[in-house]
Amino acid sequence: MAEDTPHVGEKASIALLIVDMISSMDFDGSDKLFDQAYEAALHISDLKTEVKKYNIPVVYVNDNYGRWQSDFKELVASVREEGVKGKPIADLLFPDKDDYFVLKPQFSAFFATPLELLLEHLEVKTLIITGVSGNMCIQFTANDAYMRDYQTLIPADCTASITKEENDQALDMMKNVLKADITPSTEYEMPSVIKQAKRHHSKK
Repeated sequence: MAEDTPHVGEKASIALLIVDMISSMDFDGSDKLFDQAYEAALHISDLKTEVKKYNIPVVYVNDNYGRWQSDFKELVASVREEGVKGKPIADLLFPDKDDYFVLKPQFSAFFATPLELLLEHLEVKTLIITGVSGNMCIQFTANDAYMRDYQTLIPADCTASITKEENDQALDMMKNVLKADITPSTEYEMPSVIKQAKRHHSKK
């Protein structure tokens, strides 16, 4: 994995979650999902580059596909093999050496995973949640984040579902019910995002 990334501080108030983007894309509906997921991946890649400048930690969250002996590095390597449908996305979002990873058995990044312990260790209070599918794993993760009192940012251009309509509906729900900020990542100015997060935390 990349050697030239800046050192990520051990404590941070914000974390970027990348959910289920490292995938072989060999499931039902993946043909419809792929183009939208790739478009989201382009934005996630740019966002990841930007947050790294501010030592914001990046956490990859992936299904373990029912294999409890799964290894994330092996998963990444298998997805990047020639002929695998998900390879272009995995190549684009190849993890850096200092990134974190969590394997999950179900939709939510929090369910039966050590994610909450990791976020507590990093003193994270704000989550930027990205990935697929917007109306499944992102929505379930956002719901659990809301229940745990995290501030959530879910950039609309960094999520995808099988249809745009389903993704838009999920984003509207997360904005209106879960109080998520769905401002597109292309409108982010990270110093302002960090200041906003600090103001939010100081009110708690």
